[in-house]
Amino acid sequence: MEKVENKITKEELDTVQEQHSKLNLCLNRIGLMSAQHHALLHELAGINKSIEDSKADLESKYGEVSINVETGEFTENEGDEDNKKD
Repeated sequence: MEKVENKITKEELDTVQEQHSKLNLCLNRIGLMSAQHHALLHELAGINKSIEDSKADLESKYGEVSINVETGEFTENEGDEDNKKD
């Protein structure tokens, strides 16, 4: 009785190993991107908090106004006579 070797060919093994390597690399990159995404969301939350803080400071000084972010000029929002600061 002839013994059958339970082994794939070298070429088949190379193909399977290459596919497995590509899969691991892809999964690693997805994990890295996910971590970067998470970090960017935290950074965005910090920026939004800073914007809200600045907005509150400006509102306490100038009332509710619309600010041109390029020139710094502002106009009072209509219907905001009660919030004017002298």
